Amino acid sequence: MMKKFVSAGKLGKKDRKRLNAAGRGSWGVVNPVTRVADTDKRRYKRKEKHPTRAYTEDI
Repeated sequence: MMKKFVSAGKLGKKDRKRLNAAGRGSWGVVNPVTRVADTDKRRYKRKEKHPTRAYTEDI
Protein backbone atom coordinates (compact mmCIF):
# COMPACT_ATOMS: atom_id res chain seq x y z
CA MET A 1 0.00 0.00 0.00
CA MET A 2 1.32 3.47 -0.91
CA LYS A 3 1.66 6.17 1.67
CA LYS A 4 -0.71 9.10 1.32
CA PHE A 5 0.74 12.43 0.24
CA VAL A 6 0.90 14.93 3.08
CA SER A 7 1.98 18.51 2.38
CA ALA A 8 5.19 19.67 4.04
CA GLY A 9 3.32 22.28 6.06
CA LYS A 10 1.26 19.61 7.80
CA LEU A 11 4.18 17.31 8.58
CA GLY A 12 5.69 17.13 12.04
CA LYS A 13 9.01 18.81 12.81
CA LYS A 14 11.08 15.62 12.57
CA ASP A 15 9.39 14.52 9.35
CA ARG A 16 9.93 17.96 7.78
CA LYS A 17 13.57 17.86 8.79
CA ARG A 18 13.96 14.41 7.22
CA LEU A 19 12.24 15.59 4.01
CA ASN A 20 14.43 18.72 3.75
CA ALA A 21 17.63 16.73 4.40
CA ALA A 22 16.74 14.31 1.60
CA GLY A 23 16.35 17.21 -0.83
CA ARG A 24 19.72 18.75 -0.06
CA GLY A 25 22.80 17.64 -1.92
CA SER A 26 26.52 17.85 -1.47
CA TRP A 27 28.61 20.82 -2.54
CA GLY A 28 31.22 18.39 -3.86
CA VAL A 29 34.48 20.12 -4.66
CA VAL A 30 32.93 23.61 -4.53
CA ASN A 31 33.87 25.64 -1.45
CA PRO A 32 31.04 28.10 -0.65
CA VAL A 33 33.33 30.50 1.22
CA THR A 34 33.78 33.75 -0.69
CA ARG A 35 37.36 34.72 -1.29
CA VAL A 36 38.62 38.02 -2.69
CA ALA A 37 41.93 38.27 -4.53
CA ASP A 38 44.18 40.92 -2.99
CA THR A 39 45.26 42.49 -6.27
CA ASP A 40 44.55 46.15 -5.52
CA LYS A 41 47.86 47.56 -4.29
CA ARG A 42 46.43 51.06 -3.69
CA ARG A 43 43.80 50.11 -1.12
CA TYR A 44 44.18 50.98 2.60
CA LYS A 45 45.68 48.13 4.61
CA ARG A 46 44.76 47.93 8.29
CA LYS A 47 47.38 45.30 9.06
CA GLU A 48 50.68 46.75 10.26
CA LYS A 49 53.56 46.35 7.87
CA HIS A 50 56.04 45.73 10.69
CA PRO A 51 54.17 44.58 13.81
CA THR A 52 55.76 45.58 17.10
CA ARG A 53 57.17 42.87 19.30
CA ALA A 54 55.01 41.53 22.12
CA TYR A 55 57.94 41.65 24.52
CA THR A 56 60.45 44.32 25.50
CA GLU A 57 64.14 43.76 25.29
CA ASP A 58 65.85 44.56 28.60
CA ILE A 59 69.57 44.84 28.07
